[in-house]
Amino acid sequence: MKRERHEVVVDLINKYDIETQEELAAYLRQEGFDVTQATVSRDIRELKLSKISAGGGRQKYIILSGDDTDLGDKYIRVLRDGFVSMNMAQNILVIKTVQGMAMAVAAAVDAMKLPEIVGCIAGDDTIMAAIKTVEDTRAVMEKLEDIIKG
Repeated sequence: MKRERHEVVVDLINKYDIETQEELAAYLRQEGFDVTQATVSRDIRELKLSKISAGGGRQKYIILSGDDTDLGDKYIRVLRDGFVSMNMAQNILVIKTVQGMAMAVAAAVDAMKLPEIVGCIAGDDTIMAAIKTVEDTRAVMEKLEDIIKG
């Protein structure tokens, strides 16, 4: 039951801009899960969800996995420090980075475990990310822009 609920949580935060635990609990209830605030809080901690700016003074949950609690912030910092630009070529996202930062930025993108991304290949200053669909490529670009803008 917990694993299934965790999968639904991941799907929900990828589908909606969920700002609070109460909002997440409401979505879970709509999906048929009888959850308490304590359960949602525990799920957030176990899934290592982080909040990022969603614009307009709002925040939203995203998944940043890592071995320690500060790792998510480190990945965000690497992404912000190394990012130069991005462009899409159908379902391929090409990310330009500061020279020598592509591998670190690709690791940060991989750590986000965005379900739309199939995989990344990094060179010295360029990353090619294979995305499932053209629509997913646009969604990934929006997510990355949100993170970079903070």
